[in-house]
Amino acid sequence: MLKRELNFIGETPLLYLVATPIGNLSEFSPRAIETLKTMDYVACEDTRNTGLLLQHFSIRVPLISCHEHNEETAADKILSLLKDGKKIAYASDAGYPVISDPGARLAKRVLEAGYKVSVINGPSACLCALVGSGLPADHFYFYGFLDSKPSARKKELSRLVSFPDTMIFYEAPHRIKATLKDMVNTFGQDREATLCRELTKTHEEYLRGTLGELASVDAETLLGEMVIVVRGKPETPSEVTEDTILEALGTALQTMPSKEAIKSVSQNLAVPKNRVYDLYLECFKKN
Repeated sequence: MLKRELNFIGETPLLYLVATPIGNLSEFSPRAIETLKTMDYVACEDTRNTGLLLQHFSIRVPLISCHEHNEETAADKILSLLKDGKKIAYASDAGYPVISDPGARLAKRVLEAGYKVSVINGPSACLCALVGSGLPADHFYFYGFLDSKPSARKKELSRLVSFPDTMIFYEAPHRIKATLKDMVNTFGQDREATLCRELTKTHEEYLRGTLGELASVDAETLLGEMVIVVRGKPETPSEVTEDTILEALGTALQTMPSKEAIKSVSQNLAVPKNRVYDLYLECFKKN
């Protein structure tokens, strides 16, 4: 049977995962600030960056380095401190821990130890980009960073060529040109996409268009961290049969002149007008 205990009730140790601003410090929530002020330690991806963030909000808490290369050993120390009753939060640089950032291994170790994890909500580059992209957001797939090696990156993209839903990618400035070129070659130059850069910062920019148009932008002007939002593969309309066209045309001709009926059927069934006209001549036009 599952063990149940509310996150903020009970004696089980709890690790907080704290989302931090992706550019605009005003987006750091009062809840995040108050939570960090109550901690005994704050583990973080980069003690320099997090140190400056905490200093800005007058938060004075000892820091523990926990990044991609020492996450396992840092987790040992954090687990020991949690066991001793210490309050600890983890913050990665600019955004959500775990989401294309360190923190996943730490959270897994904490949960495996039987302890609890809670998330202090905050800014998200992928959601910010998706909502501002203008592309469908009812279903979407967050991919994160593609492989930095060209051959591996092309293979990753090829697996997504028929994916139907909006896709979200992170990319660094020095790889953006190559990545956009690979996307054009894989998805086609006419696929809708939006390039989002410097989100929430002074030079925030959304470039909305096609992959071909984005790939033609001067790479020297594409600075800062970037998010690429790509529309999924458009649905291919199913083949409309002659019987379907003739049935629709017969119905339309009962209430409107032939010219209007042909235009209406063409638009409603998304078929070429000349195809409807040819069938009209063949089956309905009186000699």
